[in-house]
Parts: sequence; C-alpha cells; structure tokens
Amino acid sequence: MKFGIFYEHQLPRPWESDDEHRLLKDALDQVELADRLGIDCAWEVEHHFLEEYSHSSAPEVFLAAASQRTSRIRLGHGIVQLPQGFNHSARVAERIATLDLVSDGRVDFGTGESSSEAELGGFNVDRATKRDQWDEALDAVTRMFVEEPFAGYDGRFLKMPPRNVVPKPLQKPHPPVWVACSRRETIHLAAQKGIGALSFSFIEPAEAKQWVDDYYRTLASEECVPGGFAVNPNLAVVMPLMCHEDEATAVDRGLDGGHFFGYSLAHYYVFGQHRPGRTVIWDEFQKNRSLFGFDRDIASRTGQPLGAQLMEEGLGALRGAIGTPDQIRVLLKGYEAAGVDQVIFVSQSGNNRHEHICESLELFAEQVMPEFHEGEDAREKDKLERLAPAVEAALARRAPARTAPEGYVVGAAMQV
Repeated sequence: MKFGIFYEHQLPRPWESDDEHRLLKDALDQVELADRLGIDCAWEVEHHFLEEYSHSSAPEVFLAAASQRTSRIRLGHGIVQLPQGFNHSARVAERIATLDLVSDGRVDFGTGESSSEAELGGFNVDRATKRDQWDEALDAVTRMFVEEPFAGYDGRFLKMPPRNVVPKPLQKPHPPVWVACSRRETIHLAAQKGIGALSFSFIEPAEAKQWVDDYYRTLASEECVPGGFAVNPNLAVVMPLMCHEDEATAVDRGLDGGHFFGYSLAHYYVFGQHRPGRTVIWDEFQKNRSLFGFDRDIASRTGQPLGAQLMEEGLGALRGAIGTPDQIRVLLKGYEAAGVDQVIFVSQSGNNRHEHICESLELFAEQVMPEFHEGEDAREKDKLERLAPAVEAALARRAPARTAPEGYVVGAAMQV
C-alpha cells in the first residue's frame, strides 16, 4: 500500500502578519522530509475564498516549489477545479504539463468541480451544470495533452479553435488522472472513467471494501470508457494522522487539528453561514464541535482499536490514525485488506504544530510504513497484469485523438 500526505494549508484565526508565510515554508519543509522518508505522494488542493479552512489557492506554485526541494515523491495536484469559470481548460493543460516537466515526470493530475457556494458563487459557476462542465473539461484537457495540434473543441461550455497546446507533459500519454470523491456514486463514476478515486470521506475499512469492490468491478466492465488516454486504476482514502509512542500525547497533539479539518470542511460545504472576513470558524468550532460529530471526549478515549470514527452510545467522533504505531498499524491493515491502494494523511490541520507533524512522519516512516511498502512493487505489477485485458478493452472504447484540419491557418493579426 502507498502513502501520501495532504495539504489544505489550514490557518485558524487569529492571524499574525507572517502566518501565511510561515505556513507555506513549514509545509515545504514537511514535503522535503516526506521525500527523504520514502512517503509516496504529497497532495495539494485548489480552493478559493475558504479562509481558515484552506489557504491553497495557487497549488501549482506550491507544487513547483516542492518539486525543486524533492527528488522522488510524487506531486499530487489534488485537485484542479475544472469548470471553465475556475480554470480555462488550456490553462490547466499548460500548468500540469509544465509542472510535470520541472518535476521530472512526478505529477498526479487530480480533478474536481467543487461544491461550496463560496467558490461556485465567487466564480459564477452554475451548480446545476458543474458535473457536466467537469466531464467536458476532462475530455478537452486530456486531448490537449496528446493531440498535436489540439484539434479544437465545440462543446457546451468550451469553444476553442485548433491550437498546439504546449508544452506537453513528460509522462506519456499524460500524468495519471484522478477525481475527488465524497460519495460512493462518484467513486463509481471514477471507475466508469478509468481514473483514480480520491475519497475524502472518513470511512471504515468494511465500507471501504464495498467501495473498492464496486470500483474494480466497474473498471473491468463495459461501463468503463476512459476519460483520458490512459487508465489509472487506484483508490485512495484520506484520514488524520498523528503518530506518537504515547497514545495520549498523540491525541493531545493531533485530535483538535483533525477535528477542525472536518468541522471547517463541513462549515463551507454543509451547514455554515459565512461572513467573509468576519466569521471566526475556530471560535465556532470550539463552541459547536460536539454537535457535529467532533466530540473531544469520545474521540480522545485511549486503549482501544482505532477507526475512522470512535463510537460511544451510538455517537461517533472522528479519530483516524491518531495514536501509537501499533494502533495505526492495525488500522491500516484493515484498509490494506479492503484493497485500498493509497492512504493519504492529513497532519497539517487546525493548530497542529510543525515540529509535531515532522516527529509524527518520522516515527510513522520508521515503525509502520516499511511493512506496507514491502512487496508493493510486486503487488502493483500483479494488479496491472491482471487488469491489462480490461484496460486494453476500455481504451479501445475511448474516442481517439484527432488531427486538426490540414488547411487551418492562424493569421499573425486581424486584417483591417
């Protein structure tokens, strides 16, 4: 099983003038450390206007900086928002290809459409059509990667004449494609598109197995018509991480941050009423956390097996991989048995401290990660060989790359 680290660049209020600068520099240090430790991937989101929850509005800049401080860790652009109001498809293709070149071919291309009104409304993206916009843009961007020149597009949302979109990515035909998923039906859609599923739901191993089984069953069926020009058969799950030899210390260092991650996400996506520049989510979290499944007393109970949530009297509270190496190992064995391909850890969340995050990553890499990495190359090789006939059949169902009209010419300037 592979492991990733995940960044929203969270910054709870109150803020000091240098906080954002320190936040980004600390995150770069953490990614550099993860690279040295052998962690497989560093994922970075794209969000806009989501103060406190995510100060990550230009992930391509952060990931480019990370590419120059690392040598082997993959860089997950997870995710790029594809509706045209957020990003024109040509600009997405250009940025992803450039990042792939400067990183020596280490990019994973995560995609999504957003669902927060702060973002959709801020860019005037129609909620009713955002899935259709994502679908169309996915087709257009992957064509821009492989068509030379790009033959143009006459879609519902994107209308663009033929142009040679340069540069082209180093990975051929293009970097692995993923989509953000919060529900089982979106994971099913990922399989139908032949792309990786980035699950941002905090699910237990038993539920994960149902999602994994459906994903791989669908990917191997005639339902699968790839959205790109390669198939990326992978499913990842996200959870909080804080690893320490003493469970109570792990809880003290990581639980509030993990809970703030979940609460602030729900603030923007589920129940919040936000006044830009005025609402203090951290204060609301402190007052209301128990009402929304982030009860500290429940989740901080020690001496029991870890789960995505800990339960007490029918009530659940987020916990994830916050505990000792032995506890985390047992938890991860469940996801490994379920067939999950990658577990992505959220450590930079809430007010979690940089030095604690680094200590946690080092301990995890020393005491937990090696046994899950052992045999991973052989497992991946076997999986790809097993899926090869289905992948070949799926790619045959995908509409091929096109060529631009031979006589098409772009004048240097408009004729007057």
